[in-house]
Amino acid sequence: QVQLVESGGGLVQPGGSLRLSCAASGSIFNIYAMGWYRQAPGKQRELVAHITSGGSGNYADSVKGRFTISRDNAKNTVYLQMNSLKPEDTAVYYCKADVMWGLGYKQRDDYWGQGTQVTVSS
Repeated sequence: QVQLVESGGGLVQPGGSLRLSCAASGSIFNIYAMGWYRQAPGKQRELVAHITSGGSGNYADSVKGRFTISRDNAKNTVYLQMNSLKPEDTAVYYCKADVMWGLGYKQRDDYWGQGTQVTVSS
C-alpha cells in the first residue's frame, strides 16, 4: 500500500506565502504524475496544479503566476509554493499521486492525501 501525507497548511494574511509538502511512502515502485487539488466549503474539488514525472507543470488559471509546483523524485515528495495568497485561496488542499506499487506483483493506482487546511484571512 501507499500513503500520502501533506504538511505546511495554516493561517496566513492576504499577500502572504505558504509552502505545502506531500510525501509518499510505502511499497512504491514508481510515481508518475502528481498534483494538488483544493476544495472550498460548498464547492467541488478542483485541480490547482499538476506535474509530470519529468517535471513539467501546469496550473489552474486562478493560480498562474502565484503558485509553483515542484517535486523531488528521490524523496517521493511534491511541493506547492503559494505566493501572493488571496482569501479565495482558502480551502482544504489535497495531493494526489499516480503510483505503481507492490513488492512482487505491481499495480497502478491513484492515491490521495488526507488534506491540509489553508486559510487566508486578515
